[in-house]
Amino acid sequence: MDVTSTAAASASGGGRWYTGMSADNIKGLVLALSSSLFIGASFIIKKKGLKKAASSGVRAGVGGYSYLYEPLWWVGMITMIVGEVANFAAYAFAPAILVTPLGALSIIISAVLAHVMLREKLHIFGILGCALCVVGSTTIVLHAPPEREIESVTEVWDLATEPAFMCYAAVVIAIAAILVYRFVPLYGQTHVMVYIGVCSLVGSISVMSVKALGIALKLTFSGTNQLIYPQTWAFSLVVISCIITQMNYLNKALDTFNTAVVSPIYYTMFTSLTILASVIMFKDWDRQNPTQIVTEMCGFVTILSGTFLLHKTKDMADGLSMSSSFRLPTSSSVRFSKQTDEDGEGIPLRSSESFRSPH
Repeated sequence: MDVTSTAAASASGGGRWYTGMSADNIKGLVLALSSSLFIGASFIIKKKGLKKAASSGVRAGVGGYSYLYEPLWWVGMITMIVGEVANFAAYAFAPAILVTPLGALSIIISAVLAHVMLREKLHIFGILGCALCVVGSTTIVLHAPPEREIESVTEVWDLATEPAFMCYAAVVIAIAAILVYRFVPLYGQTHVMVYIGVCSLVGSISVMSVKALGIALKLTFSGTNQLIYPQTWAFSLVVISCIITQMNYLNKALDTFNTAVVSPIYYTMFTSLTILASVIMFKDWDRQNPTQIVTEMCGFVTILSGTFLLHKTKDMADGLSMSSSFRLPTSSSVRFSKQTDEDGEGIPLRSSESFRSPH
């Protein structure tokens, strides 16, 4: 009897990994991997489109929208949409603990493609910062609790309208508004955290709505129509509004700063705020022990360390440039300097140029 019960427990628990992943998990894994590939490539394609559009119009970083007439930018946009749809579908088949960490692959893909296609350079400590950001985010998502079972979109609405999450949403909207109306005009061109902060804050709200919308569609396809509830359409409106805002400021960030820097910062801030929103809305920490919570907090510290290194990358590069100015220039350094001047690409977390006249 004991042997039988032990074998049954093994088959229903950890033993399933020895007998292979389920068909649904395999589908989710393939969708998540393809999502990372498409999203990582979209950063590069869109930036090439932004650079091409800037040559014949006003740059997106200073408020221009000429990129909307550039076919290459739309190719990148469609590529990103395909990646996001694949990521959305992956959550319908596999648990978040399997899908979310794979988003880090888009950072690696975009960094490699940026080096090959855009000739963007990243300081060695910037690479270390990227690695820390990825490790910290992976630590958080790997130790995050499993999602709770939801049987109706009205359940998600009840969770979203509880006082705790309403306070979080109010704080997010207030901070995003302050960034947009106060800090973007002053520091948008010099500090990458301004644009990315808006994208990440708004993104944390959009993911909660995307989850609700995904649950509604999944239940509808399974035979329980959720489209009759006004909450489904309310969540859809929130998703559309948030995505438009995210795309606008993400375009500004990509047009102004190095892709290899934008990608990891956007990933880490977006992931961290999304998990925070999920913890507040779904009360995930109520189902966790102290060890898991401490591990997640260590992941946050790791992310902060990586972000700090990324911020210091520009200053360190400037210091190296000043020290190298005391040496006689070699032919290779002249070629690198010429290439940098022509491309307008460095390693910036802060832009080397200001488009505002000095006061």
